[in-house]
Amino acid sequence: MAAAKNLEIKVEYVTRVEGHGNIVANVKNGRIEKCEFHVVESPRLFEGMLRGRSIFEAQHITSRICGICSCGHTLSSIQAAEDALGVEPTAQTVKLRKLLLDYEMLDSHLLHVYLLAAPDALGVPSFVPLIGTHNAVVRRALRMKKAVNDVCDILAGRHVHPITAIVGGFTKLPRQADLDAQIRILESMAGDMEETLALAKTLKFPEFERETEYVALVSGDGEYPLLSGDIGSTDGKRFKKKDYRKATNEFVDPRSSAKFTRLSRESFFVGALARFNLNSAKLHPKAKAAAKELGLKAPCHNPYLNTAAQVVEVVHCYHHALELLKEMRREGLDYAQQVTVGANEKGAVPVRAGKGVGAVEVPRGILYHEYETDKAGLIRNANCIIPTNQNINNIEHDFAKLLPEILHMPKDEIRLRLEMLVRAYDPCISCSAHYLDVEFVER
Repeated sequence: MAAAKNLEIKVEYVTRVEGHGNIVANVKNGRIEKCEFHVVESPRLFEGMLRGRSIFEAQHITSRICGICSCGHTLSSIQAAEDALGVEPTAQTVKLRKLLLDYEMLDSHLLHVYLLAAPDALGVPSFVPLIGTHNAVVRRALRMKKAVNDVCDILAGRHVHPITAIVGGFTKLPRQADLDAQIRILESMAGDMEETLALAKTLKFPEFERETEYVALVSGDGEYPLLSGDIGSTDGKRFKKKDYRKATNEFVDPRSSAKFTRLSRESFFVGALARFNLNSAKLHPKAKAAAKELGLKAPCHNPYLNTAAQVVEVVHCYHHALELLKEMRREGLDYAQQVTVGANEKGAVPVRAGKGVGAVEVPRGILYHEYETDKAGLIRNANCIIPTNQNINNIEHDFAKLLPEILHMPKDEIRLRLEMLVRAYDPCISCSAHYLDVEFVER
């Protein structure tokens, strides 16, 4: 089929993602005149909400930014607060936070792989038809998601908007019975984990490559960095967390309500594929084996395979979480480290004027929080940069390369490829989801 020489594409809202994103592309005489990704959500203004509030409230406020990455916002917020206040978390606290982050990765990645991405590969418009055609798959997805929610409830009080993780530690530490319960629940998922990898091996992703810069946390130790580390890129850039603005370089484009970012090139990629490209050597051995089974090798420049990288991280976080739990069960916890909600008022956590930055890997990439506090511990300025905003510019550049490569395809296939590319990034624009409507108007 000959490539379309004149085409106008209007995509209003993207299905199976959170929020409102539009695609606008015009092709005239075989040449692309416009290919843009518009975010049309209203600003959330959480940074304004934080001004004048206590630094000890920040994690509870910012966890409301997202119902999926609420644990990540909590942890990045706590990091920024502790950095501003000069608080150094204990090794035990860090271990528990790593466990909480493992749970968030599992919860979000499983949701995306099964209910948001798999329908494309299985040839259905959403997960709903899968209830009839792939009932066992849907039941497995819901069973696994419930299991992860349950262990998170035990650890942090609840999964959406966790309550026990605060500045200085945890208000409630898991008892031995709690550790046993989490281990038991995770071990019950072993068969489903094997079936998840088996399913992932059957998913067919489009062949497409665009070399870009990948950005993620990096560290000098042997652990796959999710909670701590410096900011690194595949182009050799390295920054400390406090210099995150040099890595993000946010700029405003009037056609989008979301800010854009760039580093060494015109755009960069954050998320599971970026982490894999920078840190695959540090994955759990089981995750390395999973990557080999999926044929995923670093460096990988196919954005569609971000979903495959998420599967690899599911395997990694599952086994890492189990190992952390068994280690804590074996060695025991120091319950004297349990803190109370009002500990800061009693002087256990010092209050001072300062600036602090938190940077944590959440499912969709690096999440940054920065706070400036006065001597009373009240927030004077705040800045939050979410991963999806960092990816929008890269999505747009992917479109610019992809579109001329698929113009020879039928319109329905072009529509699907565009949908799948957006969904591969697993964007989280806001808490809403809409159907994707693509209009083709030939001139």
